[in-house]
Amino acid sequence: MAASQVAIVNCGGANIASLTNALERLNANYSVTMDASRIRNSSHVIIPGVGHAADAMQKLQAQQLNGTIANLEQPVLGICLGLQLLAQSSAEENVQCLGVIDAQVSKLTSDREFPIPNIGWCKVSALREHRLLAGIDDGSYFYFVHSYVIPCGPYTLATANHALKFTAILEQDNFFATQFHPERSAEVGAKLLSNFLGANQ
Repeated sequence: MAASQVAIVNCGGANIASLTNALERLNANYSVTMDASRIRNSSHVIIPGVGHAADAMQKLQAQQLNGTIANLEQPVLGICLGLQLLAQSSAEENVQCLGVIDAQVSKLTSDREFPIPNIGWCKVSALREHRLLAGIDDGSYFYFVHSYVIPCGPYTLATANHALKFTAILEQDNFFATQFHPERSAEVGAKLLSNFLGANQ
């Protein structure tokens, strides 16, 4: 596929190495950065994350990137914590987030059958057709590691189930996000990343 210039926002998280490896397999050019100009001038932006919302927001605020990210016009993909950062706020330490999505992040409901964190492969069900899911069978399994979720709403593109149904993929304008880790989800994850990189090309 054609190379893209991807800015990976370095707001923390243990998934950056696996994400860059996935992008290299797709022949995508990328940089891991907190530079506002480089982020604004990239063709695509990815907000990764495995960690805590408060820590990630502190890093973004320290570099004055809140407004920069919220006002981006190119395709943006949030992954896991990156999805949650797009919300108005998070129940995790009651932190204010980027406010792109009109939703509040809540903690997963747990019981004996559904422990927290939710770790492993979960089925993802699409609510409608979308280019991000082109070539991916509905009901495919993706890899999740999380304790918090965005509830279902008008922005929800696909859902998954724990004790309750939650947003697995969201879309609002040029912002997309997955609660799962496409970079750790084998062929279907690679296809989703490839579809994202094809946006605006």
